[in-house]
Amino acid sequence: MAELTNKRLTIRIGRNTLSFSMPDDENNISFIPYVVKSGVSMAANLRKALKIIAMAPRVRVLIDSQVLMVPIEQFDEQTMEQLHHHAFPHDDQDVILYNVLPDLNAVAVFNINRDLKQVVDDNFSEVRFITAISPVWRHLHQRSFTGTRFKLYGYFHESRLEVFSFQQNRFKFCNSFEANRTKDAIFFLLYVWKQLQYDNNYDELHLVGDIPDEEQLVEELKQYLPKVYVINPSADFNRAPVTEIIGMPYDLQTLFVKGR
Repeated sequence: MAELTNKRLTIRIGRNTLSFSMPDDENNISFIPYVVKSGVSMAANLRKALKIIAMAPRVRVLIDSQVLMVPIEQFDEQTMEQLHHHAFPHDDQDVILYNVLPDLNAVAVFNINRDLKQVVDDNFSEVRFITAISPVWRHLHQRSFTGTRFKLYGYFHESRLEVFSFQQNRFKFCNSFEANRTKDAIFFLLYVWKQLQYDNNYDELHLVGDIPDEEQLVEELKQYLPKVYVINPSADFNRAPVTEIIGMPYDLQTLFVKGR
């Protein structure tokens, strides 16, 4: 097993997915999905994967987990664990972490399994944990300033739909939904749209990610909202090489192109 001393390894951990990414000497990204063994904990899967993946002392870990958004002026590190447990009941096997998002005046509080975190800490000398969606929030927040229309965003990944919008330098709305079926996704998007009182003929809905039944979804949404757009990562990122990597999630592409 080779050690790459001058590189930073990026590990993305989803609910049922695991991948490793590393830049080479020419700054091209090597993306290695790992086949997660069902019936075995993610910690055990990661421990096994690290035996065959080229290592580096520095690692950046993207965690796709339950995120609680807290206004930055109300954030208190002493109470964040209690707040997260209240919002997302779970057992004591989780460690609660946070990322400060100064450009959005918010703090993202998220969880990681304790054993999983221990595997990472045991194998790397320098570790940074990031909630996986934060690069997407930051990038689409910047996109929201183009034009005068309000914009609602839907990011699809791993049978989940993240719906959010911005007002100046803050979230106007941010929530996550289980969306295994197209009709569920349509319901959630239209419900949030109505809740925010957006203008059906003027404001915009932007979708991105692993969109299930994309054509059907867009066609049905356009029966109610004429301005529905699908973000093409290649065009959005000026044909950056990472957008050509098959299977790389949009949040990971965004991280490499736009940074955290």
